[in-house]
Amino acid sequence: MTTADRVANRAEAAFDQTLEQLCAYLRIPAISCDETHFGDVRLLAERIRDDLEALGLDNARLLELPDALPCVAAEWLNAGADAPTVLIYGHLDLQPVNLANWRTAPHEPVVMDGRLYGRGAADDMGGWVSHLAALKAWKQETGSFPCNVRLLIEGEEEIGSPNLERFMDTFPRAFDSDVMVLTDCENPSTTVPGLTVSLRGLLEVELICASLESDGHSGLWGGMVPDPAIALIQLIGRLVDQDGRMKVGRVEVGEDWAKASFDVPLNNDVIREGSHMLEGVDPLPLRGRSAAEWMWRQPAMTVVATTLPTAAEKKNAIRTQASATLSIRVAPGMDTQTLWALVQAELTRAPPQGIRVSVVQAPGAGEGWLYTPEGPAFEAANRAYVKSWGTPLVQVGVGGSIPFVALFGRRFGDLPLILNGVMDPLTTAHGPNESMDLSIFRRAIAANVYLLDELAALGKAGLKGAS
Repeated sequence: MTTADRVANRAEAAFDQTLEQLCAYLRIPAISCDETHFGDVRLLAERIRDDLEALGLDNARLLELPDALPCVAAEWLNAGADAPTVLIYGHLDLQPVNLANWRTAPHEPVVMDGRLYGRGAADDMGGWVSHLAALKAWKQETGSFPCNVRLLIEGEEEIGSPNLERFMDTFPRAFDSDVMVLTDCENPSTTVPGLTVSLRGLLEVELICASLESDGHSGLWGGMVPDPAIALIQLIGRLVDQDGRMKVGRVEVGEDWAKASFDVPLNNDVIREGSHMLEGVDPLPLRGRSAAEWMWRQPAMTVVATTLPTAAEKKNAIRTQASATLSIRVAPGMDTQTLWALVQAELTRAPPQGIRVSVVQAPGAGEGWLYTPEGPAFEAANRAYVKSWGTPLVQVGVGGSIPFVALFGRRFGDLPLILNGVMDPLTTAHGPNESMDLSIFRRAIAANVYLLDELAALGKAGLKGAS
């Protein structure tokens, strides 16, 4: 039995205590989008700082900036100059909750049917706590850590990490490392581990159609006067195909990846259950592409708001105008401004009956991210996951946008970026009844034990050549 095996066994023996620590964190409603919970964000950050110090990490502290919620930072740099420095990133802040849709109290974690329910259980408290458990086991078994370690736990990820780059600029030493493990991602199933290598970007567009100076009687004018609501629907229809998928902005993916993506366990049953589809509703047809490609590598559009009249506003009239807000997920590898130009051109081309059309891009567009995980660090990660999960990492994508990932990619793209996590298709992150599968949590802890060992065995010099 190797030293790493003994450490993994120690971590497994302490699993119940790790779960208790996680639950204690989850009971603090650290909701970063709600000013009334800013004190809870700080309370949790202070508690984590104290726990990192108790774990034996050095210089455990809060990083502070004006008009920003704090980050927690700590390090242990005693493994020597030849040992790699591993940065572990996670976030402590939470999404808000809608109490009406929760089966359990969202801030009182509960274990049911092998899953831990509670806001933040998997996104992202369970993710970085799995690293703490691995570090604690190393410290208890050997008295030290196999490589140099930095931890950075952010307090604003759930509001888009608006100040993270300011933290990078102000506290560069807190990010100084040879390899980064960014823990806030999903596994394709509870038995198959995922390595995230792509994200879609985000583009929000407001489409406005107008035809009249004032509302017109639908009986008097209907049949000759263009209805802006119908024109709105027609124009939105230009952007999608017969299945309702975005057809503007599609990209070609690599042949090898496209073929391998059919092996990702995202079948119709997983999609139905994970998205909570109504009985009798079917996922969209594949049309020769895998579900993974449609969700991770191609664009998608959702109508997230309209000014179409509600039932309370019903009247027999042609309205002066109608508008819709379109949330567009941009395929990784395509620039958001390139897609914006394509969308704008399509929506303003030959408006129906010359109806007045306005298309406005909302602020806050986010770029996608596409990464090729090559080199010794990723080979080390695969070995670690084979030891803990029994299978190597599967390259997966995220259909959504995670601003901090794109930021790390832009700032530190020359380093190996290992994106892992404890979510799975049934996690319901950001939604009601968020949960984490405890078997994933166990394997994630063991994977982190072995990952530190594998990276330490490479040494700092051995990491060279990573993408």
